[in-house]
Amino acid sequence: MSSNIDEVDIASINSDISRFSPAVAEQPEHQNSLKIMRTISNIRQQEQADHNNLERLISNNAGVSRVVTRLEERAGALGPLEVPLDLEKPATKHSIIEDYNPTEQDEWQYPIDQETGLRLVEFLEGDNDDPRNISDSKKWYYTIVLGLVCFTVAFGSAVVTGDIAGPAKEFNVSVEVVILTVTLFVLGFGFGPLVFAPLSEELGRYPIYGVTLFLAVIFVIPCALAKNIGTLLVCRLIDGLAFSAPMCLIGGSLADIWPAEKRGVAMAIFSAAPFMGPIIGPLVGGFIGDNTSWRWIYWTLLIFSGVIYVIFMTSVPETHHATILKKRAKKLRRVTGDDRYRSLTELKIRNIAETAKVSLLRPFLLLSELIVFLITIYMSVIYGLLYMFFFAYPVVYGDKGWSDSKIGLMFIPILVGVFIATSFAPWINRDYNRRAQPYRDRGEMPPPELRLIPMMIGCWFVPVSLFCFAWTSYEWVHWAGPCISGLGAGIGFAVLYNPANNYIVDSYQHYAASALAAKTFVRSIWGACCPLFTIQMYHRLGNEWATSLMAFISLACCMIPFLFYRYGAVIREKSKYAYAPESGEAKTDDAEKHLNSSRSSVSE
Repeated sequence: MSSNIDEVDIASINSDISRFSPAVAEQPEHQNSLKIMRTISNIRQQEQADHNNLERLISNNAGVSRVVTRLEERAGALGPLEVPLDLEKPATKHSIIEDYNPTEQDEWQYPIDQETGLRLVEFLEGDNDDPRNISDSKKWYYTIVLGLVCFTVAFGSAVVTGDIAGPAKEFNVSVEVVILTVTLFVLGFGFGPLVFAPLSEELGRYPIYGVTLFLAVIFVIPCALAKNIGTLLVCRLIDGLAFSAPMCLIGGSLADIWPAEKRGVAMAIFSAAPFMGPIIGPLVGGFIGDNTSWRWIYWTLLIFSGVIYVIFMTSVPETHHATILKKRAKKLRRVTGDDRYRSLTELKIRNIAETAKVSLLRPFLLLSELIVFLITIYMSVIYGLLYMFFFAYPVVYGDKGWSDSKIGLMFIPILVGVFIATSFAPWINRDYNRRAQPYRDRGEMPPPELRLIPMMIGCWFVPVSLFCFAWTSYEWVHWAGPCISGLGAGIGFAVLYNPANNYIVDSYQHYAASALAAKTFVRSIWGACCPLFTIQMYHRLGNEWATSLMAFISLACCMIPFLFYRYGAVIREKSKYAYAPESGEAKTDDAEKHLNSSRSSVSE
């Protein structure tokens, strides 16, 4: 049929040429040029119209809509819809395709979908390009490398606390100003994911890792060479923004390669890294500061992060499923000449500006959800406590006359506690699967509240350890008292973190990425603020009552997992965004309408 249309068009053009050629010949040369320019303009407008028609076809095709829904359910897709950046105008005519068999160069032999007339590109059983099909040894290697990247980022945030007095003395500024090197770095953790997370969905994870980690490593150099405090602070902020990308992408990378039933241990390693890095940082920084200078702290960070960057970029490939499939579809269109090869993301027509607005606005809308709000508050308290310790320990042990390197050793019990909690991850994962299996056998989704059981056990470690630290921090009490209390804090930190993330993901499956971004943003803002008032709080309230204040706050937070374990299902039923298996699609539609109306009111 398309060939008939082409013949009619050619005949019409020939008729027009023969009819108008005498008149054209009589026209002055400049008028002919104007007509040629108008013709070119009309052709370009027609090309744009063809492109718009293709978009409209995909948008209005009920078959495409059903296929998108089916593929999303199969892939377990989360987060906002993606933008098909490479949705180009078809380069071939159907008449050519009819005379050519595109499957000759299609090693996957994708059939034509009867509903849409498209060749839907997706992973097949045993697909070698599917990251989930790589060997377990490679999966564990990638997991360890990703964990080291996360550890490096967290290490970089706290290693500078090993010598705060050095730059303060050299630049003739107060200690509070130098503390901003920690605050600005952690502040970047909050803002970076709002940009890098949606960007990675469009470009893939690997390019974002590569560019941001390269910038982060490079900007450590001016920190080490800084001639004034302004340079140091600005470069630390840039480092925080650049280093934030791995912190928000690594969880997705692990989900790309590990199936849900085996993901628990890998996620536990990832969850432990943000605590291990800040704990080891002051220990290493203290020894470097005592034996060399504060500048060598940054040189050490440069060497360590540079080595990890090279290892990562040369050994870990792209794992983002949508990006791999989009590249495959693009390649098949090129080698076969058949523009009907399309991946899932290319069937979603959405304006880039629209997607950016949704990605930036949705996390803040989700903070109005009780589950997201209270879990965010709880994790912010825990995260803030970790960064408060970096300045509380020097106050407590400084009263005993200890050096920075000796104070750094007192963080070891916290590290041991994190290791102990992480070692229980396989048992926690098996216990969850055992409790969830009856639901799976019935074809049901396990209730998210099963994720809260480890939190209900681990939440008590934090307030108990804080009370112990508070009332053994007298100058005349043996150093072992506050030191040993760190063991319980480390256990509590690690046990709470991973189940909290899993509970949010299970409760907001379609919007999990935005919910986690909201949590990360608030948590990072609070973590950045805590160092600014910790020293003053300990001097005003005293070591005992300053720590007790935080102990009472963490004790009050212990009610949160019990509250959601009892009433979580009821809260989710009344939520606009929470996922419900029996009505997930309808609830998603309602949420999108609410999001669109909220976005309109904001723009007005």
